[in-house]
Amino acid sequence: MDGKAAPNGVATIEDRILRITGYYGYYPGYSSQKREEGTQTHTESSSQEAEGQTRCQSCTSTFLKLIWRFLIILSVSSSWVGTTQFVKITFETFDCPFFMTWFSTNWNIMIFPIYYSGHLATAQEKQSPIKKFRECSRIFGEDGLTLKLFLKRTAPFSILWTLTNYLYLLALKKLTATDVSALFCCNKAFVFLLSWIVLKDRFMGARIVAAIMAITGIVMMAYADGFQGDSIIGVAYAVGSASTSALYKVLFKMFLGSANFGEAAHFVSTLGFFNFIFISITPIILYFTKVEYWYPFSAVPWGYLCGVAGLWLAFNILVNVGVVLTYPILISIGTVLSVPGNAAVDLLKHKMIFSVVRLGATIIICMGFLLMLLPEEWDEITLRFINSLKEKKSEDHSEDMTESSVHTRSRSRANGTVSIPLA
Repeated sequence: MDGKAAPNGVATIEDRILRITGYYGYYPGYSSQKREEGTQTHTESSSQEAEGQTRCQSCTSTFLKLIWRFLIILSVSSSWVGTTQFVKITFETFDCPFFMTWFSTNWNIMIFPIYYSGHLATAQEKQSPIKKFRECSRIFGEDGLTLKLFLKRTAPFSILWTLTNYLYLLALKKLTATDVSALFCCNKAFVFLLSWIVLKDRFMGARIVAAIMAITGIVMMAYADGFQGDSIIGVAYAVGSASTSALYKVLFKMFLGSANFGEAAHFVSTLGFFNFIFISITPIILYFTKVEYWYPFSAVPWGYLCGVAGLWLAFNILVNVGVVLTYPILISIGTVLSVPGNAAVDLLKHKMIFSVVRLGATIIICMGFLLMLLPEEWDEITLRFINSLKEKKSEDHSEDMTESSVHTRSRSRANGTVSIPLA
């Protein structure tokens, strides 16, 4: 009987009770509609809960990504600051910059084994060392690493690598760590100029301004002590280091192109191997000519040397890992943050007093470096952003006008104002 409709349209006992008791708002089928509304409300609440959970997961994922990027920036900056400060400390007892460069570069041999260990720990399909080595050797060409390519491709890059680090250490003998790290940031401007001239990259006015700022900072840094003494020599060493670093990056892009983490690890390890085989003769010659003479063997501060080499190795690994796993701009930000990091150490530990000219030069160089980080389409992105703000403002204004007109009409009706049509 409950399942069939009564002649008067009452379908259920609940509807009959509501009709008899005279429930306000009752009509036939009232209870069934209420059940449908309850089901619909439950469905809507479930979808809202699912949407809330998805939004919460998205927020958590975004927060973790931000933490990861912050750690990458902090690690790059800390490792570079640590390397620079350890070199300054080592020079107090061991004045052999080329030996330090050679010793630290040899540690690059470990980068590919470290990469392969990470591959074994994370990859689902594990490859043998020889197979992985051959796969990463494709950076040298389809035939892999041959003796001819080893000498042809590795030799110039190994020389540039050694010159960059050696000139950087020579600069640290003449200048403070803050000045050298700031001047080294000019390599970004040199990369742009070389890429524009050699690789025919796109011309950008903002980067030309950044290059001019970098050159201005170099001149101001050299002028700080009146273009004489150790200051001008140290500036020349630091600018030379930045120039060879820029040349290394441009030639790498020209001849080898882009590389993934495995190929980059293979290439840097190959540079370390070349350094150990062919450049080992140089510190020996410097030792016997007493240009870099250290005796006895026990007087060598191996602890500091290993600290420098370890931090340098960590910096190189972080740069290669960071470029693959995150945005390259974060690595650049980590590098430029080493300038205030070194300044803090020089100020707190060494009680360094910065002149106004040096401080201004450092700020100008860092601003030019940050200007270099603008994307190529920064002008188009800026115009689109301004246009979107204008469109949003106009939409908000039209919505306000609509709401105002509706509110005016409702007030007119409330006051009894009625428009009478003309006869």
